[in-house]
Order: sequence, then structure tokens, then C-alpha cells
Amino acid sequence: MIRQARKEDYKEAAILIYDAIHDIAHALTGENEKEKVLEQLGQYFSQEKNRLSYRNCLVKTVDDVPVGIIVAYHGRDAYELDEPIRTHVKAKTGKEPFFDQEADETDFYLDTLSVNPEFGGQGFGTELIHSMINYAKDQGYSTFSLNVEETNHKAQKLYERLGFSYKKTITINHHLYHYLINEL
Repeated sequence: MIRQARKEDYKEAAILIYDAIHDIAHALTGENEKEKVLEQLGQYFSQEKNRLSYRNCLVKTVDDVPVGIIVAYHGRDAYELDEPIRTHVKAKTGKEPFFDQEADETDFYLDTLSVNPEFGGQGFGTELIHSMINYAKDQGYSTFSLNVEETNHKAQKLYERLGFSYKKTITINHHLYHYLINEL
């Protein structure tokens, strides 16, 4: 079953998000130790308004336990959604953080997609993408975008099969990503 995420999903959500974004999670939390990163990701998830808030997430559940997650929001909202994260990182590190612009302001943007490896290969990621595409269409968005690491050819082929096509290459946290777009 795919459903809207709930605050109480924070433990599973934090692990799934971390599995998908690794070093980006460290940058977004200002933490170096995995346990502290997971704790802060869980706190972000439980908040009402930031890019990783449960409000921007759908989860795939098995026996009502989240085993997959998709995080998405409109690109024009990205800077505002990052404000609580920037505030936290600045307080934690004493430095003004810089986050790369991941989404064009005209696109509904898939920020994070993750499926627990124990449930891989069952099409859960594809189900989550289809659910979020349907949500984006229902909300009247005309484009849906995502980034895939330049070297992740398997994922890129999956996204292309789902109707995404290459638009440009961008840098996120010192890594090259292909920015893919799906015209809805």
C-alpha cells in the first residue's frame, strides 16, 4: 500500500532517506556520525515545513511498516523549504550553509526515492514514482523532474522507461547528476 507519510514514520523514513542521499544527509544535518544524522533526519521528517517533512512524502508499506519513500515538492518552494534546514546547520556549525539548487523553479521535483534493500526488485520504487506523478498531475503541474547520479546507469534507464528524459547536468554536493524531466 502507498499512503501519505505520517509523523510516526520518522524512524524508518530517516533510514530510507539516509540510504538514498548519504553525504548530502551529512551536509543537511551538519552532523558527521551516522546515528546523529539519522536522529536529525527524523526530526526534519517530523516537522511541518521543510524539504524532508512528512508532508512532502509518500511511503510504501508492507504490514503498515514503511519500506519505501518518495519525497517531492515544487521547485519554486525549494529555497523556502530549506530555510529551517539552513537555520539548523548554521546553529550547529557556526557557518552559513550553501545548498546547491537541485530543482528548476518550474518543475515539481522528486527529491528522494528510496526502497529498503530487503524489498528491492519488487517494483516498489516504480509504484512510488507513479503515485507521485499522479499526485503532480492532480495538482496541475506540467513537469516532473529528478536528479540521478551521473554514474547510476541502472537508475537512469529505469527513469527513462518511466518517461523521463535528459535535460542537463548539474552538481549537487560535489557530485555530477543528470537532471531528468517528465512532461506531464
